[in-house]
Amino acid sequence: MKTKIRLPRETTAIVFLIALFLGIGLVNPAFLSVANIVLCLNSSVVYTVVALGIAFVIITGEIDVSVGATLGITAAICGSYVRDGSPVEGICIALLVGLAIGLVNGFGITFLKVPSIIMTLGINGIVRGLVYVYTDGKWVENIPQQFKSYALARSIGSITWFYLASLVVMAIGLFIMTKTRRGRYFIAVGDNPNGANLLGISVRGTKMVSFVLCSVFASIGGVLFVSRVGFVTPIAGDGYEMKVIAACVLGGISLTGGVGSLVGAAVGAAIMASISRVLVFLGLPSDYDNTITGVLLILIVVFDAVFQARSAEKLRKERLAAKTDGALPASGEVRK
Repeated sequence: MKTKIRLPRETTAIVFLIALFLGIGLVNPAFLSVANIVLCLNSSVVYTVVALGIAFVIITGEIDVSVGATLGITAAICGSYVRDGSPVEGICIALLVGLAIGLVNGFGITFLKVPSIIMTLGINGIVRGLVYVYTDGKWVENIPQQFKSYALARSIGSITWFYLASLVVMAIGLFIMTKTRRGRYFIAVGDNPNGANLLGISVRGTKMVSFVLCSVFASIGGVLFVSRVGFVTPIAGDGYEMKVIAACVLGGISLTGGVGSLVGAAVGAAIMASISRVLVFLGLPSDYDNTITGVLLILIVVFDAVFQARSAEKLRKERLAAKTDGALPASGEVRK
């Protein structure tokens, strides 16, 4: 009997990332410089943090398209407080706003039974409108240089402390989701919510926690955004929802739930952040960024759907073979 080796789903994303870098390197060798690779990783920190948060939601079989607006309003709040000399207060308020948005999303989806795409799309519109109200349609500028310098602080090998911290958070989250009983609830709920409920797992509570984590991570992304960019526009965070969803799916997290890991989300985020750099080294305008992201998202979802269908069919045949094993006559044998 042959033993089949099944590689983690995020392995495909890692191979794709390596192939992407090598492929562009053949066209423009400067792309493979250590400085550029490090720059790609460091520039992915906001995507990574937001993708880690939304990964919890997608793994439970839901979706959240309000993360971009959440990032935008928390960045505006944090930026205005930092500019006025109250950075700690601004960060705390930003996190509380993210927490509140997550609670509203979770309550509407788990208790009021509103489909997650509809609930979060509505919240996206509301929060995006509040960004314009809060900023009066103006940019939040004049962020102190000291706050902006935090995003440039380097750790090992020119990797920023922010990106290193995001990897530590990913490792902690991965440990919780794979090695703790409550952490495995996320995958169980996404895989089979009815079965999880029969086992005594609170499906409603697990999904509520996932939406809260998603919005809190998006608010952390908003704080990092202020430090990295140095200003906040009324449309800050616009389009991030598609980027991080694509990052998760590209990283092997199935939109149907129950499959994937935070490692895949982080690798997918690095790929999404690298697209803009790829366009620069290929001499193409950045206008193609969203187009490429959309194409990748569609292709990956189609591939995932085909893969899931084939896996289900293979599993059905294996169950049928197990049930009929020994019940049918061997080849050449005649029933009497």
